[in-house]
Amino acid sequence: MFRKFTTLVGIMLLSLFLVPITAYSATPASVQSSQSSSKGKIVIANRASSSISIIDVATDQVIDTITLPGDNPAEPMYVSYSRRADQFFVGDRANNQVVAFDADTFEVEGIIPAGNGVFHMWANPNSKQLWVNNDIDNTITVIDVRTHNVIVTVPLPADLVAQGGKPHDVVISPNNKNAFVSMVGFAGPNDYVVKFSARNFKELARAEVGKDPHLSATQRNSLLYVPAQGNNHVRVLKRSDLSFVADISATAAHGAGMRRDGKIFYTTNISGGGNGGLITVDIQGKDKNTVIGTTDTPFAVPHNVVVTPNGRKVYIAHSGGTADKVSVYTASKKNPVPVLAGDVTIGLNPFGLAFVP
Repeated sequence: MFRKFTTLVGIMLLSLFLVPITAYSATPASVQSSQSSSKGKIVIANRASSSISIIDVATDQVIDTITLPGDNPAEPMYVSYSRRADQFFVGDRANNQVVAFDADTFEVEGIIPAGNGVFHMWANPNSKQLWVNNDIDNTITVIDVRTHNVIVTVPLPADLVAQGGKPHDVVISPNNKNAFVSMVGFAGPNDYVVKFSARNFKELARAEVGKDPHLSATQRNSLLYVPAQGNNHVRVLKRSDLSFVADISATAAHGAGMRRDGKIFYTTNISGGGNGGLITVDIQGKDKNTVIGTTDTPFAVPHNVVVTPNGRKVYIAHSGGTADKVSVYTASKKNPVPVLAGDVTIGLNPFGLAFVP
């Protein structure tokens, strides 16, 4: 914190004696985000370029590209932001580690060991924990976001692992008391979601869901949203016991992006070649649990999706070995179905992405 304070004071003094500070040459992102709700960054993991790209939300321009450290060429997978630590974390599958970056300066603040097969990971902005799925070890590494200590390594349920199950997606409940992990790789028509305590790390519940499930939750209700690509729907479950609530029809539903107010959920049609690639679901309004619109995407394989906190922009990472695009959309509370605004060229095989204020 002292380094950040002294840096900010120095910048303010320079501005008095030199020239006015421009938005992205001198003003820290933390100050920018407090000045305008349109400010902030989208950080994207470029899986095939060993790097992350950082996009300025106000201009949709790449403001930095950073190669991850590691003994082997990195394979960045997913990004998660922690307001509590004022850092964002990037999972590196090739080096079995998580790299912590300062959210303002983009400097490396720590390198944290994880298990083999780092994949999806999650930290709520205000949570103390970062959960990292390791799909080769069939474990979850739980990390303290401030100290970077590994709190515990959680094994997946042995009976599900024996059936071929591997951890895939993960999300922490808005109250930070529980974590939900999807497991894939099972024979037959179903995969699983498993609920864990974030205190004693024991399994609390499980449910069969559709194939290739991903996860999302909002503090505005007590439900879990599970896009299941293989079953063409978003399954809605109660977070308390994972009991069934509803299935929302959505073709090849994959990505999971929740608007902050919990009224709109976005998912992606990953296999449609871009036709109807972005799907808008009303989850609290008059059309509750209904698809209210689809938007074509300009590139194939719309994979992961993130929404800015004000709900005015939506970003999609288009994945694939030679893919290098993030598509950008505008939306509003009155008109939540996104409209294409453009695209940004970044590194190869953009994978996970996150908003960082």
